Amino acid sequence: MTAAVSLSPTLEVEDRSSSSSLRLSLAPIGPAPALLDGAWWPRARDLGAELPALTAVLDPLWGRITRVTVNPTHWPVVPRKVPVAGHVVNVGCFLAAQDPHELLLLSYHMGHWNLLVIPPRTDPVSAAWLMAAASDPLGTSTASRLMEEAAARLRAVSESDRAVEAVRDSDGGREVRGPVAPPAHPRIPLVTAPLPYQPMGR
Repeated sequence: MTAAVSLSPTLEVEDRSSSSSLRLSLAPIGPAPALLDGAWWPRARDLGAELPALTAVLDPLWGRITRVTVNPTHWPVVPRKVPVAGHVVNVGCFLAAQDPHELLLLSYHMGHWNLLVIPPRTDPVSAAWLMAAASDPLGTSTASRLMEEAAARLRAVSESDRAVEAVRDSDGGREVRGPVAPPAHPRIPLVTAPLPYQPMGR
């Protein structure tokens, strides 16, 4: 199987059933366990439609995914079972005990993994930052904390843009001169490479 792999471990796996791709970032093997094992950026808040593509990629890496749990806060419908390739995934929901921005995946006898779920309508720059942060093998932030940090970064960029625009307007529309700060969220370059081997679950 081939995927578009960035210099960080972001995977863009082609979905043969559509023109879209699976947007998934997995943490590499690290010296210490992180709170998150990566990030998933679904295209919709529809577990029945989105889980089959996710498990198709994760089953060969982590063993057959048999159960997932979510916090129902951001999922309009939580089906109890989702048919995927060759088997059924049981779905559970925990309102108080699970981070609302996290998906827990379990593979029978193999382990469990926690993925940050990036909201489908997130802008690509913020999503790239979130994928990289959630895939850091030394990461110590929870899924909700990363979402708060991404929102704060977006606000800072927006405020900076407004300040530059205000200076330009007060200067008669002339271009503001001076050092140009690098973009806050660089784009992740992609290259084609085989899917990397992933570690066993916790």
